Amino acid sequence: MRIISGSLKGRKIIAPKKLPIRPTTDMAKESLFNILNNSFYFDSISVLDLFAGSGNISYEFASRGTSQITCVDQDFGCIKFIKQTADSFNLPIQTIKSDVFKFLEKATMKTDIIFADPPYNFPEEEFAKIAELVFENNFLLEEGVLIIEHSKHTDLSEVKHFSYAKNYGSSVFSFFENEVS
Repeated sequence: MRIISGSLKGRKIIAPKKLPIRPTTDMAKESLFNILNNSFYFDSISVLDLFAGSGNISYEFASRGTSQITCVDQDFGCIKFIKQTADSFNLPIQTIKSDVFKFLEKATMKTDIIFADPPYNFPEEEFAKIAELVFENNFLLEEGVLIIEHSKHTDLSEVKHFSYAKNYGSSVFSFFENEVS
């Protein structure tokens, strides 16, 4: 994987093969950041990266100037790799080793962007539970967005707070937002 833009543009990051990850492809990641670039100033937002895996998305945010990034993953190897990589590039990434659902049930924080990249083979109810917990527990700031990456075989359009989806090859990004009153 490589960092597409920002201060670390072009840097390659090689994760250990033993990590249980499926990094977001460069094409999908570039498309996602093109969308986000139209709505956010990266140097003035906070990001929560759920099912962070290799930290691929968090490194991209950090390279673009985001200084408040929290990664959550239950795999110790993933958390260790993210921490080591963040330290080696001097990136402002905090890591939390936790089951994402337990974290969402207990944590109290507000953030601009939540990116969740759970295993593609999750049942649709588990994907929906992520959105449910994020909105029930008010994790997003008023103009914030939850983005869930999933396979094209999963349809989240009926989940509450769904806004739209963008398809990139075999990956889909579903966007969820606070309802406008």
